[in-house]
Amino acid sequence: MTRPLKITKAVHFRSMRKGRKELREGVEESPPTLGSVPRVSRLLALALHMDELRRQGEVSDYAELARLAMVTRARMTQIMSLLLLAPDIQEEILFLPQSGGGLDPIREKAVRPIASVPDWRKQRVMWRDLKAGLPDG
Repeated sequence: MTRPLKITKAVHFRSMRKGRKELREGVEESPPTLGSVPRVSRLLALALHMDELRRQGEVSDYAELARLAMVTRARMTQIMSLLLLAPDIQEEILFLPQSGGGLDPIREKAVRPIASVPDWRKQRVMWRDLKAGLPDG
């Protein structure tokens, strides 16, 4: 008499085009999460680009930039105020690590008070304090 044979194998379904499913061997691989560039980094890059447009004469002033970007003049002023940060702080902001999801660790709202201080030495102290208050820092 023969014994019943039991085979165990890991399989998963993969979605194909037009709603089709395909049976695949092995454990399903999850796509790597790339993360996203922090919003404050994108806003600083935008401010640098907009300032260059103004310097080249492509736009006449920040009011025109605000109209083109479809934001208020006040919001444009907030964005452009990031250019008042010390150059080393700007560099750190531009090269912040990508966030894995959820809220960014450093928010633009937290950086605005630093940009309002005209003394770069005081800015650096405030920036260091902001980074020290982070969960990783």
